[in-house]
Amino acid sequence: MKVILLQDVKALGKKGEVVNVNDGYARNALFPKKLALEANAKNMNDLKLQNQHADKVAQENYEAALALAEELKEKKVVVKMKGGEGGRTFGSVSTKEIAVAAKEQLGLELDKKKMQLSEPIRSFGMTEVPIKLHPKVTGKFTVHVVEE
Repeated sequence: MKVILLQDVKALGKKGEVVNVNDGYARNALFPKKLALEANAKNMNDLKLQNQHADKVAQENYEAALALAEELKEKKVVVKMKGGEGGRTFGSVSTKEIAVAAKEQLGLELDKKKMQLSEPIRSFGMTEVPIKLHPKVTGKFTVHVVEE
């Protein structure tokens, strides 16, 4: 019997796949647990429409990420820190502080976990911060650390 998986099933397949299983396994395990649907004409058409919608949404998200990356190129976020010895900051600037400053100054919700700083910023001046906006899109913006 051919079934459409509604969720990932270990050793069987991923969500949305059409797989061939024994009739008893489908009736006694997959259907009662709502893990699969019978692959009839109506359900196959519904699956096709869902896949088209998912592709459209993924494309829109990709285009929005590209637009945000272009917008971020010219943006600058200013973070104020106390000064220590030798022109270095007293402490360090983390991605959390950058995200808060970006929200206040630019009005953008930037996820601190997606900022790709190799190490926290420990000196005054300009620093380019890469941020992963989409699996295929990485944007960059400038962080200017100034002394209070």
